[in-house]
Amino acid sequence: MTKYLHTMIRVTDIDRTVAFFNLLGLQEQKRFDSEQGRYTLVFLAAPGDEEAQVELTYNWPPEDGSAGETYGEGRNFGHLAYRVDNIYDVCQRLMDAGVTINRPPRDGHMAFVRTPDNISIELLQDGYLEPAEPWASMPTSGHW
Repeated sequence: MTKYLHTMIRVTDIDRTVAFFNLLGLQEQKRFDSEQGRYTLVFLAAPGDEEAQVELTYNWPPEDGSAGETYGEGRNFGHLAYRVDNIYDVCQRLMDAGVTINRPPRDGHMAFVRTPDNISIELLQDGYLEPAEPWASMPTSGHW
């Protein structure tokens, strides 16, 4: 089974963007700050449709005090995300069909691939799988 999870967009002002989506009626479902990765994730959804979410990704400014990253219209859209029953089986099926696994599921949890039009697709394991070969040692290919 495959289940739609969220669409990710990159934002330059997290508070302003959350306020915008609040005006549309979406409400914050959860927020996650990563000190190590230097980013904040905010998940929003419309009441009654909490499973179809928008993920806002805010990349913090560099620690050296320089200006943060800006995104053109093609770069601010991030990816579509789907939960899958077995990430290893799905990635193998995609590879067998000639699809490049840009970010292999080394951790048994997350992988990224791209559509023929270069749109990034995130695959997330439903539950937990132990890291397994060949995935655990497979290198990243390109960007995702």
